[in-house]
Amino acid sequence: MAGSTFGNIFKITTWGESHGEGIGVVVDGCPAGLEISEEYIQTYLDRRKPGQSGYTTQRKEDDTVKILSGVFEGRTTGTPISMIVYNKTQRSSDYSEIAGYYRPGHADYTFDEKYGFRDYRGGGRSSGRETIGRVAAGAIACKLLSELGITVAAYAKSIGDVEIDYNNFDIRERDNNPVAMPDMQASKRAEELLKEKMAKKDSVGGIVECVVKNMKTGIGEPVFDKLDACLAKAVMSIGAVKGVEIGAGFKVSEMSGSENNDNFYMENDRVMKRTNNAGGILGGISDGSDIVLRAAFKPTPSIFREQETINRNHENIKVEIKGRHDPIIVPRAVVVVEAMTALTVSDLLLLSMTSTMDRIKKLFID
Repeated sequence: MAGSTFGNIFKITTWGESHGEGIGVVVDGCPAGLEISEEYIQTYLDRRKPGQSGYTTQRKEDDTVKILSGVFEGRTTGTPISMIVYNKTQRSSDYSEIAGYYRPGHADYTFDEKYGFRDYRGGGRSSGRETIGRVAAGAIACKLLSELGITVAAYAKSIGDVEIDYNNFDIRERDNNPVAMPDMQASKRAEELLKEKMAKKDSVGGIVECVVKNMKTGIGEPVFDKLDACLAKAVMSIGAVKGVEIGAGFKVSEMSGSENNDNFYMENDRVMKRTNNAGGILGGISDGSDIVLRAAFKPTPSIFREQETINRNHENIKVEIKGRHDPIIVPRAVVVVEAMTALTVSDLLLLSMTSTMDRIKKLFID
């Protein structure tokens, strides 16, 4: 299987299946001397682990990370950083019956068509547990960015038709409620919606918004490796994401040029913009303002009501899916969007170090 490696300089390779021995990641290209610990990485993994509320799968996993290489005496050595999280509560019997049919909304059918067989125990590589490696690596990327004063913060912007009110925005509230919304009032309405859908054996989707603050200018490679193009690929690679927008996003199609253009002005010798419809990126290159992106997540496909599908013999059947599943993906996916954003920005930032002779001279001569 190709496609498990992401990045150019700050490069990661994830591995493992949802019901195998464990899930892991190898991070290559991280500069030496970055302060990293298992405890720090664990704070990120704890935000995505299951069983933390009634709105997530009740699979109880500690998701405890172990660093196997690349860190010595609390600092990165410049060599590959290998990390693993062991799976401890696999219940593969919950999935034994789906070996013979294709779950609606899942990758069962396409995996069978591509490879001729599949790991049906929870989806294998297409399972949400694959994102453990992304989050562990993303934690390191966030640490690297923080050394440069850059912060990456994601949160649930909407769940179903419940959307946050920016007048009530408080990023600290995101970690105080089970739906990861930075608006206490909206989170309560979202919980009521989830209870209603769960009672009907149904699920909902939502939108995760991510903001990169204190972004440096000049990051991103024109043409095929534009910053926004790379961000879109990174976030779209998350299993349940069906759409990505940056800045004003799809709303730009309704604007006139005079409305959409972000006018520049000077303030205290700094280049500023009156608006940020571009989402901090012009021509595929960061302009120094906040990067704002959004990811649309589909409803959890594993619902407990009867559905129509086909079996491997291509016969029409009806099924009721069993197992331990999230009624909504969004709250646990917030940190995954954060991780993929940080990985992308870190990689392109390191790549930009060689974009001018002045930068190269400063690195090796000054």
